[in-house]
Amino acid sequence: MAKLKLGIVFGGPFEEHPISVKSAREVAKNLDQEKYEPYFIGITKSGGWLLCDGPEDGWDDGNGRPVVLSPDRTAPGLLVLHQDRYETIPLDAVLPVLHGRHGEDGAIQGLLELAGLPYAGCDIPSSALCIDKPLTYAVVGHAGIATPKFWILPAGEEPDAAALPYPVFVKPARSGSSFGVSKVAGPDELADALATAREFDGKVVIEEAVVGSEIGCAVLGNDGELITGEVDRVALTHGFFKIHQEESPETGSENASFIVPADIPVESQELIKETAKAIYRALGCRGLARVDLFLTEDGRAVLNEVNTLPGLTSYSRYPRMMAAAGMSMTELIDRLVALALAGNGR
Repeated sequence: MAKLKLGIVFGGPFEEHPISVKSAREVAKNLDQEKYEPYFIGITKSGGWLLCDGPEDGWDDGNGRPVVLSPDRTAPGLLVLHQDRYETIPLDAVLPVLHGRHGEDGAIQGLLELAGLPYAGCDIPSSALCIDKPLTYAVVGHAGIATPKFWILPAGEEPDAAALPYPVFVKPARSGSSFGVSKVAGPDELADALATAREFDGKVVIEEAVVGSEIGCAVLGNDGELITGEVDRVALTHGFFKIHQEESPETGSENASFIVPADIPVESQELIKETAKAIYRALGCRGLARVDLFLTEDGRAVLNEVNTLPGLTSYSRYPRMMAAAGMSMTELIDRLVALALAGNGR
């Protein structure tokens, strides 16, 4: 049987570039070479697209070949550019391994749909919804699911600092991995927090702090039956959880550890799983997403955020939760590709 020609896109010009490269390395390490013929497409920090041998060190040192997606939907694939010609490489599907801006906001999804290529993960509308925290909260709240109380600050607007119910979190409205997020204890800290958030996005959201345990749920599937991993709990020693902000995250977080399965009652685990699936469906998610929630002392599940292309690194939460439920990274990749091909009609 012929191998499936799988494009794997990683890198990107924004702050989550190094995380994406690490995720792609785990994908490469766990890809079933008997099933797939991989084509690694690395996006450099300056935004150039290169067809390379893989995501290991040096992939962007000049040895890669410039490449673009073919705009011809009748012959979906890659155009490898040479000085006086180009060659075509057909693809059967694409696995985007991109996080944050242009990876989880609908940008790469739109490009792949224009190119006529089946791809793993959420589609354009659900990606655009989930990257924007206030929009996520509005849709999920309309579905009857609890969210934090929040205030939106468009570019140029300032809040009434004295009126906020401290502590609050100040966040870029459309960013990931805790970049630009600050916990603010009082009005005197607000200006600096707003300036930090606006380094990443002109639109800012302020959220009332939710008292509770941080619980994550890995969700996998399209419109029908959804699969969840074992839920995890973020155990903090101090401060707040800043994923991927450490110098060497492979060796552990400076203030957090992850307990999976979460050390919470079975009925709370089931509540988290069912709430996560309801959020996933309300937002129109497909393929995969990590749904992060708070479990309050009185047993309520409150949405924190939704990550539509969660990290797949050696230390990432999503693959750990799926592994705890018995699904290896190799099987996870197979499921994602199968879901991509099943969703080809989107």
